[in-house]
Amino acid sequence: MTASPSDTGGAPDTPDTPDTPDPPGACEALAALEAAGFPVAAFSPEQSAVLAGLSGAEVALLTELKRRLDAVEPEVQAHNVIAGAALF
Repeated sequence: MTASPSDTGGAPDTPDTPDTPDPPGACEALAALEAAGFPVAAFSPEQSAVLAGLSGAEVALLTELKRRLDAVEPEVQAHNVIAGAALF
């Protein structure tokens, strides 16, 4: 039985459940990161919560940085193989 606001001094009874809805935009942030190639399924619940709270500008920055890093990855990998990771 849920207590009425008058029974609790005016405060409504709020259950303590971990299934609270995500804030608006949370699904969009994680979906955008996943579409950009981030391993969203491998994130811990805490990591997902932090990333779900990112603004659109923050998501755009992360995805742009990943795109740039991915673009130079073959060159970085080549240096790693040739120099035995001495330079990187």
